[in-house]
Amino acid sequence: MKTYHQNNFFKHTFCEFLQVDDFDFPKNTHYKSKSDSYYFYTEEGVYRKSNHWGRVANCRWKLISNENYKNQKTVIGFAKWTDFYPINSSEKTFSIKVDFELKTARIQVNQETKEIQNFTFTDAQKRVKQIHHLFKNNQWADYFEAPLEILQEKIITEFINSNKTLQEIKRSFK
Repeated sequence: MKTYHQNNFFKHTFCEFLQVDDFDFPKNTHYKSKSDSYYFYTEEGVYRKSNHWGRVANCRWKLISNENYKNQKTVIGFAKWTDFYPINSSEKTFSIKVDFELKTARIQVNQETKEIQNFTFTDAQKRVKQIHHLFKNNQWADYFEAPLEILQEKIITEFINSNKTLQEIKRSFK
């Protein structure tokens, strides 16, 4: 596994920053980006003060916020160097977490257990996009006998826990 530090963490990485409310950003920041994000490095990790999260240049940096974060609101996040993962790699480090009640799906890092299907970042992104489509567009369900919610849960659960394509899974439910 690649080791990240202040000289390479901003190159094609995925990371979940935790919102920090009790950190006073020093005046002598280590780096200021063109989009007015500020960075302060420690031995343990990096503090980032910014009003935009998600897609950041060639990275995917999420903010795990204390409240409902709205883009354009400036907040400080912290991430340990060990929280950065390559997104342009063939390593299968990512899994997909689905909330069937809220009808959402998100990519997360999964290294603790092999019981959950892992994907490359690119594959996980594609699958999340397909899952969002299954939640939004109900026309595909017209060809099945079971109720929509049951179909969604069964198909999506198999989809995130296997290497099968969505088409293969749908066909198995007909």
